Amino acid sequence: MKWSSILPVLSWVPNYKKSDLQGDFSAGLTVGVMLIPQGMAYAMLAGLPPIYGLYAATIPLIIYALFGTSRQLAVGPVAMVSLLTASGVGLLAEPGSVDFITLAIALSLFTGLSQFLVGVFRLGFLVNFLSYPVISGFTSAAALIIGLSQLKHLLGIKMGGSQKIYVVLGEAFSQINNIHWLTLLIGLGGMALIMGVKRIHKSIPGSLLAVIVGILVVMIFHLEGAGVKVLGDVPQGLPKFALPQFTWTNFQALLPTTLAITLVSFMESIAVATAIQSKHKTYKVDPNQELIALGISKIAGSFFQSFPVSGGFSRTAVNDQAGARTQLAAIISAILIVLTLLFLTPLFHDVPNAILASVIMVAVFGLIDVKEPVHLWHANRTDFWMLIVTFTATLMLGIIQGIGIGVLLSLVMVIYRTTRPHIAVLGRVPGTSVYRNVDRFPEIQKRADLLIIRFDAQLYFANINYFRQCLEDLVVDKGASLRAVIINAESINNMDSSAVHAVEEVVADLRARNIDLYFSSVKGPVRDAMAKGKLLGKIGDDHFFMVVQDAVNAYEHHQDKSQLAEDDQRAYTMQTNT
Repeated sequence: MKWSSILPVLSWVPNYKKSDLQGDFSAGLTVGVMLIPQGMAYAMLAGLPPIYGLYAATIPLIIYALFGTSRQLAVGPVAMVSLLTASGVGLLAEPGSVDFITLAIALSLFTGLSQFLVGVFRLGFLVNFLSYPVISGFTSAAALIIGLSQLKHLLGIKMGGSQKIYVVLGEAFSQINNIHWLTLLIGLGGMALIMGVKRIHKSIPGSLLAVIVGILVVMIFHLEGAGVKVLGDVPQGLPKFALPQFTWTNFQALLPTTLAITLVSFMESIAVATAIQSKHKTYKVDPNQELIALGISKIAGSFFQSFPVSGGFSRTAVNDQAGARTQLAAIISAILIVLTLLFLTPLFHDVPNAILASVIMVAVFGLIDVKEPVHLWHANRTDFWMLIVTFTATLMLGIIQGIGIGVLLSLVMVIYRTTRPHIAVLGRVPGTSVYRNVDRFPEIQKRADLLIIRFDAQLYFANINYFRQCLEDLVVDKGASLRAVIINAESINNMDSSAVHAVEEVVADLRARNIDLYFSSVKGPVRDAMAKGKLLGKIGDDHFFMVVQDAVNAYEHHQDKSQLAEDDQRAYTMQTNT
């Protein structure tokens, strides 16, 4: 095993070029200045004091740079994971309290250990069981909940911490007469500034500009005295090293949230890392190593007062556009945050909460996907309803419940589609030896004495009864004229022992009806399974062929021989009688 596969930093540091430095430095500074307001905003979203957002943007970034395989992924606080943190820990402690902070840091340790173990045991493929419609529905609903959860800061009103949309909207409408209009004006101005700057160029740190303008407006017009809520004193200095409180009670209480963040964090990170990597052919993203890297970054972060982090969509895109070539850009971003913690935190005293709310709302509302449900309505109604169910469940029941239902839906659909796969009845295209689905090509030649089918899935215990029932129905439909069945096995990749036993019974049943069974295009693993189950001899080696036409020719030859035998027997009988 190469050391670079364990420590990917060894794959890019020896080959680092001087020409890469300019892009890395520019991208590192750009993402760093984005991280300052976003980190504080996402910490507030997670129910933590803003300073913890900056803590989460130091050690985790450096650790990921050493162990991660993506050279552009920007790790740090993100909206989705922050909301999951608030949702899970908020059930156990009051947001902002010492107990809440302690549990949020412990959650970083738990999710880190979970992701690390999943990566070590190479279980990254499990994320493939989440279908895109489910991901889209969950992400859109979560983004809507995240955005609306900031209404209390945007409107300057008091609201609870519910993540159920009807509760949030109900509380907001009940407080409509208490809106602090000056706070709302500042928040809307921040949103307009961020979106306006983004239209000019995506790499310009609009959120930082909004923070700076917000500070200046509050200071010049003394708006804190007019009722505008601001951050207040922000502690100065680096995060202290401290052991996270790992207790069995905490672990049990946070287990549902741990599993949710483990899944969502990896899903979000691998999606954006893979998308960006497709533009760069100089390296390859390894999903299992990504899990290990994300896990170690969370574990290390938990020893330096960090809550759970992940790879972010917007910052990664900006990182790539700003010219990042290696993970040195992430290290430069972390250094900028360290300098901010050491020298600049007093400047954030007058940051309006409404400005940080606008940073979050602009970031997450871009994740709401309106086009996908419209597309699925026309393209695939089953996937459309999966999206709608996940979307509705997340809005009505909560973030963690929504992702749980989404995972369950995906697994149910995987099971359903593998237990009831597509089966095609084939016929010959006139003038050729090609066989195609009779339902799709009406001009195809059909024969009453021959049934040719193609089963488009592996044969195993969960779908073998469906296979037998479909075959039985097709045999019955053919009637008494049926003489042979040909199974085109080109789409069957595997057979388990249950399938071998079932096929053996099918062979016996068909022969009892004087119907022969042939196979074509049988793959090696399927033939091996048949051989181990002693099925080849029972079917007959002369009943296996490379292509369907060879099986048809063999059947016709057999029929000709049978007909000659019948003619000879008839002639012999007549001669004997005379």
